[in-house]
Amino acid sequence: MQANETRAAGADSRELLTFTLGSEEYGIDILKVQEIRGYDAVTTIANSPSFIKGVINLRGIIVPIVDMRIKFNLGNITYNELTVVIILNIAKRVVGIVVDGVSDVIALSPDQVKPAPEFSSSLDMQYIMGLGTVDERMIIVVDIEKLMTSRDMDLVEAAVV
Repeated sequence: MQANETRAAGADSRELLTFTLGSEEYGIDILKVQEIRGYDAVTTIANSPSFIKGVINLRGIIVPIVDMRIKFNLGNITYNELTVVIILNIAKRVVGIVVDGVSDVIALSPDQVKPAPEFSSSLDMQYIMGLGTVDERMIIVVDIEKLMTSRDMDLVEAAVV
């Protein structure tokens, strides 16, 4: 059924990797995803923001790991066998994000994505592209590149040094 949804969505659709954080489901552009790995221990870096768990060595590349639950103030951080790291390739930089679990890859057509409502939230709404609907599921579509290259993440500037 999902393959039919993907084919039926057509050329205007965008493919998203969906993942969960707490009880919510999020989607990011699949083209930004390099790989998905199980959560491993990271090397912590002194004086880094709380949402940066540390770094890992990925085949000779030092990759900063961002815990999205901390970044989005979701509280109750527990790591288990479902916790994964999505390795992203953004702005010529490799970055990992920790999420509760990866769901699947979906295709959303423009008419399936509605603008996000304006309200105060722990997640800055400038990083939300909209809310996608597939069957009974509501997916928060995140502009992951805009989020990861934002000043408060301090990841791209660190790469320039």
